Amino acid sequence: MGRTSSDKVILTCAMSGVVTTRAQCAAIPYTVDEFAAEAKRAYDAGASVLHIHARTDDGAPDYTAARYRAIGDAIRAVCPIILNFSTGTIDPDGRKAPHITDYKPEIGALNMGSMNYAKFNAKRKSWVFNFVFENSFDYIAELLGKMNEAGVKPELECFDTGHVCSAEPFIEMGLLKPPLDFSLVMGVVGGVKATARHLAFMADQVPDGCSWKVVGISREQWSLLAAALTLGGNIRVGLEDNFYLPDGAMARSNGDLVAKGVQMARDIGREVATVDEARAMLGLAR
Repeated sequence: MGRTSSDKVILTCAMSGVVTTRAQCAAIPYTVDEFAAEAKRAYDAGASVLHIHARTDDGAPDYTAARYRAIGDAIRAVCPIILNFSTGTIDPDGRKAPHITDYKPEIGALNMGSMNYAKFNAKRKSWVFNFVFENSFDYIAELLGKMNEAGVKPELECFDTGHVCSAEPFIEMGLLKPPLDFSLVMGVVGGVKATARHLAFMADQVPDGCSWKVVGISREQWSLLAAALTLGGNIRVGLEDNFYLPDGAMARSNGDLVAKGVQMARDIGREVATVDEARAMLGLAR
């Protein structure tokens, strides 16, 4: 099984996501200043990496290089945390990843395969099945080329077991160079189920010497974090994935969720990595 190389835990915070809104949780950041304030709260609570989806001031997705640059600069002005920019979108301009090649964050999230998405329409009380998130091997190779040229480390986002194995041809092509960093995303309808047994099997597919973390969606997040910490993996929390603390209370900020993740790590005898330690574990340049 692929395991982290240290008992230290890299804790990532995903602050906003792309579709969550303030109607669901008032703490989700939209403006540049709000992103910076939430980043500082997450960093102060113990996060060493931030996963970022840029938003406009009114909360719409923003895929422009200028917006990512403004958010990245504002965050770096208040804390030295590692920046991870998302590339997950169906927007034609966003899929060209201008923010990756322009700003060159330390990490770029990369979806490792296509998948069906479904959502529940609360008004109609029915499921809507009308969306395929396409990530062909050609497109993955194109993004990897841009990340390699920019010196950005890819974070391999895997929504199903086969997505983990999709890394193999890119390793053979030289587009991916171990040690790799995998994100095992669980609980998205259309992807792998959010259970500890599924996580153990999925983590077992990660190549030896590579790092991985669990990304648990909704309230199943906390049981998945417990499983990942026990199996030797890293963890992610944040308002992109889950609004609620284990007791059912809604988080007041991303910092609340990070603090709980830190507590869980310490409760089983592990300690969260500092930014410098996380850089070394992920093989990032200083």
